[in-house]
Amino acid sequence: MISNQKDKFKLPNNISYLNGAFMSPFLKEVEKIGHESVSQKCFPYQIIGEDFFLQTNKLKQLFALLVEVKDYQNIAVIPSVSYGIANVTNNIVLKKEDEILVIDEQFPSNIYSWQKLAIRYDAKIITAKAPKLVKDRGRNWNKLILDSITNKTKVVSLPIVHWSDGTLFDIKAIREKTNKHNALLIIDGTQSIGALPFSAEEIKPDALICAGYKWLLGPYSIGLAYYSDDFCKNAEPIEENWINRKNSQDFTGLVNYEKDYEPKAGRFNVGEMSNFTLTPMLIKSLEQLIDWQPKNIQEYCREISKSAIKELQDLGCFIEEENYRSSHLFGVYLPENIDLEKLKTKFTKNNIFVSFRGNAIRVASHLYNTKEDFEKLVACFANILLT
Repeated sequence: MISNQKDKFKLPNNISYLNGAFMSPFLKEVEKIGHESVSQKCFPYQIIGEDFFLQTNKLKQLFALLVEVKDYQNIAVIPSVSYGIANVTNNIVLKKEDEILVIDEQFPSNIYSWQKLAIRYDAKIITAKAPKLVKDRGRNWNKLILDSITNKTKVVSLPIVHWSDGTLFDIKAIREKTNKHNALLIIDGTQSIGALPFSAEEIKPDALICAGYKWLLGPYSIGLAYYSDDFCKNAEPIEENWINRKNSQDFTGLVNYEKDYEPKAGRFNVGEMSNFTLTPMLIKSLEQLIDWQPKNIQEYCREISKSAIKELQDLGCFIEEENYRSSHLFGVYLPENIDLEKLKTKFTKNNIFVSFRGNAIRVASHLYNTKEDFEKLVACFANILLT
């Protein structure tokens, strides 16, 4: 198993940061590159035309490697999940009564565009509601999703793991069902890609959208998206910029206005995609993740948390069964008799950082965490529940 990697981060030893699903800390090397990249702008005469493309192409190639995409030209640089989803909804035409399937309490950036699309075509949003907090909850939720995909379903848009409690969705089975009914599969990978293995070659989603500042360990305001060949055909981006047009590398010919876009997902690149500060930082993050490998991150997080999860369950907390939750992110649902404010105070006193999302306490670990972080977490719960 991979060893603890906290030495690659600046997190203080007295801090138990179990909140990577909120925002990741930078690697030390990423911080260094960020400083260097900011300073580069002091010498703009050193920036040449090809610099607008070399680093960005490298970034796309690394992301393609991470998620097993054959052609990096299927990758676009985006500033946010909402931007990536908007590029999708901008290219979907529906009929009255067509259905768009989402899941209960999905993150807003993967909801609002679908609501707008449904209103435009008088289509329906179908929500697969989360079952009660009982045994087989994850299994039943997955069954409900699969049962909800019918001939009326035109789009299924969901994450791989639920952002608030880490419930794991069977994307392979969902893809098989959408194929049977000719429905699109749009995946928000923000809370999974980088920490959980994923193969676009195996799943073949129509789009995979990822913010960069969580499990990709990158900076805020830059992300990456995969769009399939079929989806890219004749697709229209949500913005028209010089760099997503054909032959944009030829600076001398930019006023020879092009009607054609860059190949494949190049049309979906955000304006100013080259981002000379953020791009090198995200490159370094992806290089480290590829070296670590997401499967090893999952194994590490599982090992350091498994005893704590058992103890929390014994204390009366509900945590999804192992086969239906991710190891890097899971939700702790509290028993009714717990004083939440006292628990929050206990976390603060012990320098434990988690998130409170809906009715769940979201716990999100990484290679900078240890078994001791989870022991501290359990001790806080025990102190409140057993006194």
